[in-house]
Amino acid sequence: MKKAFRLLPFLMTFLIGFTAFAQEIKWDKKGDTYYSVIKNEIFRHSLPNTVGEKLISTAQLSPKGQAPLSITDFAFSADGQKVLVYTNTKAVWRLQTQGDYWVYELGTGKLTQVGEKLPESSLRFAKFAPDASKVAFVSEFNLYVQDLTSGQITSLTTDGTRKLINGTFDWTYEEEFGCRDGFQWSPDGKRISFWQIDANKIRDYFMINTTDSIYSQIIPVEYPKVGESPSPARIGVIELASKKLTWLNIPGDPQQHYLPRMEWNSPELLLVQQLNRKQNHSKVLGVNVTTNEANLIFEEQDETWIDVLSSWENTYGLTYRHEFKWINAGKEFLWFSEKDGWRHLYRIDLSGKVTPVTHGNYDVINLLQFNEKENSLYFHASPDNATQKYLYKAKLDGKGTAERVTPTDLPGTHSYVISPSGKYAMHQFSNSYTRPASEWISLPKHQPLDPSQSIASKLPANQGAKTMEFFKISTADGTEMDGWMVKPKNFDPTKKYPVLFMVYTEPWGANVKDTYGVGRNRNYEGDMAADGYIYISIDNRGTPAPKGRAWRKSIYRKIGRLNISDQAEAAKQISQWPFVDPTRMAVWGHSGGGSATLNLLFQYPDLFQTGISMAAVANQLTYDNIYQERYMGLPQENLDDFVAGSPITHAKNLKGNLLYIHGTGDDNVHYANAEMLINELIKHGKLFQFMPYPNRSHGISEGEVTAAHLRMVYTNFLKTYCPPGGR
Repeated sequence: MKKAFRLLPFLMTFLIGFTAFAQEIKWDKKGDTYYSVIKNEIFRHSLPNTVGEKLISTAQLSPKGQAPLSITDFAFSADGQKVLVYTNTKAVWRLQTQGDYWVYELGTGKLTQVGEKLPESSLRFAKFAPDASKVAFVSEFNLYVQDLTSGQITSLTTDGTRKLINGTFDWTYEEEFGCRDGFQWSPDGKRISFWQIDANKIRDYFMINTTDSIYSQIIPVEYPKVGESPSPARIGVIELASKKLTWLNIPGDPQQHYLPRMEWNSPELLLVQQLNRKQNHSKVLGVNVTTNEANLIFEEQDETWIDVLSSWENTYGLTYRHEFKWINAGKEFLWFSEKDGWRHLYRIDLSGKVTPVTHGNYDVINLLQFNEKENSLYFHASPDNATQKYLYKAKLDGKGTAERVTPTDLPGTHSYVISPSGKYAMHQFSNSYTRPASEWISLPKHQPLDPSQSIASKLPANQGAKTMEFFKISTADGTEMDGWMVKPKNFDPTKKYPVLFMVYTEPWGANVKDTYGVGRNRNYEGDMAADGYIYISIDNRGTPAPKGRAWRKSIYRKIGRLNISDQAEAAKQISQWPFVDPTRMAVWGHSGGGSATLNLLFQYPDLFQTGISMAAVANQLTYDNIYQERYMGLPQENLDDFVAGSPITHAKNLKGNLLYIHGTGDDNVHYANAEMLINELIKHGKLFQFMPYPNRSHGISEGEVTAAHLRMVYTNFLKTYCPPGGR
């Protein structure tokens, strides 16, 4: 009920663009050289010179008698002499994580397909052995290794099925933990560790395709609903020489815990993170793979939940995985914790000793780079304004205080990709009135490498009118919430205008950010401001803003209540503003925002007259166990919280105008939510409008002109029931 928030059309264009650029950069870990794809060719750039030289051409990536490979991703071997090219991809749920792989040898120019005899576009997460003599990969739920000299392919597992998954993950692990790549080479290349997920006891949810054939087609998805035990996960280690398989001796009931993180420390030692079912007790275990003994290194507990990842991380990157950040020759690793009330970095050694690295009343948004020789690390933070983001530098030994590196003359959102040496960075900036621009800079002085291409030189062309206003609003108990507002063009303060609220409200997304395009409604056909609407969004308690643990964790077991009361209290205050028409108050949202829209209409029927809800969780008991139990607990223990927070419970109160929209092929928030809600509304004699989109998934984007049709439906309903213009 949350991830579509990151995939929806209203997601900021600059974030998508910068994320894509960041993913394209392949740093040479030895220095300040990076590689990129330009017009389907691979270039090498040696900073501070950013021009680049062609390293591999399309001609070199053209198999005999075939068109050149289309590069989706690529990776170098450790010695830099071979390149693994990922191509011919297709989607597995969210991302294009299945395709074909080819190896190109720089010295000889030889181009070889990996897993050639296996089904087309069936390979996943291929990676070189440390000595580049082999490539391991997953195909159709089994793990394989191919010798690059002989071409021989060896199957390391043979029992893989849709329900017994080797080397990758099931729907919930992928969706909720960002786990996709499920195997790793040992540092000496003699072993491979991998996850196995047993979904045999997980019931299937059946999606039904009724449009691609005259007979309906059933699409099963292994999907554990909230209240159901997790898919048992275990980690195996295979000795390549003997093919001996050892399952790690990890204590505890695998149906009552998760294993979201695993990484080699040495050829004999694997570190594994174990998280209990409630996700409020985390352990880091060190497992000796020779003796198969697990020892506790570090553990942490929380009254609410412990984040394995945060919404600030790019969990939708093709190559994303939960990495341990090793320092001190592998004797320590860096770790995030909120144990002091803020999200900070800590050093943890293999004996369990914990040393704070960052400290203060602010959140470390994410770690960007660290350098042991320089005793430094870089990270994003924004101690004074949760709607913005800046670059900070601190000492790796934890001494002293963090210093801001981003200049103070550009307020807004800054993002950085930093070279391994820490000498250079790609810097991007935007704010609500400045289009995104990027530059290469040197650090720590933050100087552009090419002043003629600097962000400062582009400002006159990129800055526009300040059409958005940021504001703060306080609840009765003193809670201060951030909001933004876009007023109508030719605004007349003597008139009263309709207000449309855009909501999300759940722990997986914040709306109020000082970034370009954030106040644009891409579901609206035309210009809302020109038509005479006030457009507003507010971040309530529980949203993942960098405001500290107490802010974020306050929503525990209160989704559908605390977030809704915060939004309603803010809307009540706004309805009293002299230029707001309280008889024309509308609200809309998608996914978790769709749920909030329903709850606001149903729980506060006299406040909002109109609502547009998309892909909403109408009944919290229909959603997956990892997400819903993380934030709400177990329904076996506190069922009343789930019921009280579910829109379907309050549907009988509907008074206003409701448009409900859902894709029938939604594998995330199942279409059953729509029909459950419809039944409840019918039972109480409520009139509403409903727009199902056949076979569309959670983002409602597939199919010809779907987006245009959605805009027409959305805009027509809004204009009909919440007419625009000042009065």
